[in-house]
Amino acid sequence: MFNLKSTLILLTSLLFTQLAWAQSSTLPLNPKSYHILDRLEILHGTQGVYHSSIKYFSRKDATQFALKTGINAQLSELDRSDLQYLFVDNDEWYQHFKDDFDLETSNPEDIFEKKYVDSSRTFFTIKKRDPQSFAEINNETLVDQDGFLGIFYKSPADFISFKTEDFFLKLNPIINFKLGNDSAQEDPVFQNTRGFQMRGAIDGKVYFFTSLFENQQHFLEHINKRIARDKAIPGNAYFKPFESIVNPKFNGWDFLNAQGFVGFNISKSIGLEFGHGKHFIGHGYNSLLLNDYAHNYFYLKFNTKFWKFHYQNIFAELSTIGSLDTRGDILIPKKYMASHYLDFEVNDNISIGLFETIIFNRTNNFEFQYLNPIIIYRTVEQFLDSPDNVLIGLNAKWNFKKQFQLYSQLLLDEFDFSELRARDGYWANKYGFQLGLKYVNVAGIDHLDARVEYNVIKPFTFQHVDTLQENSSIAIASYSHHLQPLSHPLGANFKEFLVTLRYQPSPKIIFDSKLMVANYGEDPQGENWGANPLYSYQTRVQEYGNFIGQGISGKITQIGLNASYELYHNIFADLHFLIRKQDSEEDVNDINTTYFGAGIRMNIANQRLDY
Repeated sequence: MFNLKSTLILLTSLLFTQLAWAQSSTLPLNPKSYHILDRLEILHGTQGVYHSSIKYFSRKDATQFALKTGINAQLSELDRSDLQYLFVDNDEWYQHFKDDFDLETSNPEDIFEKKYVDSSRTFFTIKKRDPQSFAEINNETLVDQDGFLGIFYKSPADFISFKTEDFFLKLNPIINFKLGNDSAQEDPVFQNTRGFQMRGAIDGKVYFFTSLFENQQHFLEHINKRIARDKAIPGNAYFKPFESIVNPKFNGWDFLNAQGFVGFNISKSIGLEFGHGKHFIGHGYNSLLLNDYAHNYFYLKFNTKFWKFHYQNIFAELSTIGSLDTRGDILIPKKYMASHYLDFEVNDNISIGLFETIIFNRTNNFEFQYLNPIIIYRTVEQFLDSPDNVLIGLNAKWNFKKQFQLYSQLLLDEFDFSELRARDGYWANKYGFQLGLKYVNVAGIDHLDARVEYNVIKPFTFQHVDTLQENSSIAIASYSHHLQPLSHPLGANFKEFLVTLRYQPSPKIIFDSKLMVANYGEDPQGENWGANPLYSYQTRVQEYGNFIGQGISGKITQIGLNASYELYHNIFADLHFLIRKQDSEEDVNDINTTYFGAGIRMNIANQRLDY
């Protein structure tokens, strides 16, 4: 019997002999790192180093981009501290590239007349530079030190690091301790996360990454209700009840999370990676095409980069249901995803991307025809006369005036143009739309950055027809994994407006806030009005007259504020404040929350609680 995992591992081993070029692990979706890179891109363009709609970025590309930007641009004090953070966090690539950019020069004025060539053989000439801007990057903090006891923190970013000519390894602990009070419930809200992450490379050709963390956590009340509804903890898989033996008020859920992958290049332009993780496509706070909200999944990924194109193929094995839906040691039923995304950079500031994905189920086997990396999946589905779920999408961004980024996404699930023109609320016109604007250095204030974003997804989007069994309402081929959406966390049948504001007054202090207003419709018990992507659209209530907010209408208004102080590299002390009002047509679904919390975390981002 065909087994996807064994076949992919065999394929990887056969390709292993073709390794030839240096590789890089990817940069976790840390809000600080990605915000820095986002700012640099808007202020200075991408300069052809990477395609910013495809996340996660490689550490190699991020460092090379930061070096290029640092040489070419006039930088503020905070910009220099941002670059310092990136270089410390990715010091293996900083040391690799810094000589190519000739950062150390006795006479910075000479740079005005000097030409450079980077590792991709791209020539460029420095036209303007503040002589003090890049020279003040503190190189001494990036080289090996004696460390604590000669073992720990020899590099500022790494608890333990080890390197030889052909190998390096970095090991870091993960800690996230939080405690707070939610006015919507009596029990305290807390998080107790411990774990580790490890990354490294062998022979400059193979890279690897793994992380593992154990959690005990009690969530805010609106998250508790979501867990009860979906039988899944957002972003996680198996979980079980937890109750402290010291204080019974400290109860919640116990769950484990792990991620890991290995990668290398097949050729100079084609890279391969396989592992257990997640992905994100787009420039928004959320992605309608492929989001990182759901649990990790097993995948094989190809990245092909040439000229102005980046083409990504992902083949993945997904779970149709969650761990609490099984009884005993029963294998969770599988489904599969094949997706491809082609991004084209028109220039340093404009890019357009085309996305297509298909979700399908076969009895414990993969559909080989979907392995074709360049064919249109809709044509294959028609050849097979199959009921598989195909979605297509468009992604675009435009950086302008060195302060703004306009971005957008369009997602099409099913579409009937004649019915759309009739404006009769036909159920099968299923689509989503995103429009957003980023504004850096608002009103000329350094590191005051804002975002405005609008998302809308029509009812029944992401739903499909096949079900687990005849009396089940859950569709196997819905756009979901482990009972969690692969797109926006709110699912479908909603309109969302959000505003974020981030201010960094000093290198160590960050304030970020968010306002979210969402109008939505929920599904009453036993009825399908198009809100839950897991349902089969065959169970829909009506053919025509459908509209956003149908079913049980409701509105969420949420304001959140976080303040973080960086005690040491990637060690943060946090304060949290959240006001959330959920007003439903059914009063029993109303939730009013005021939350205060504090915590300390290490090598991990704050969890998102804004849905």
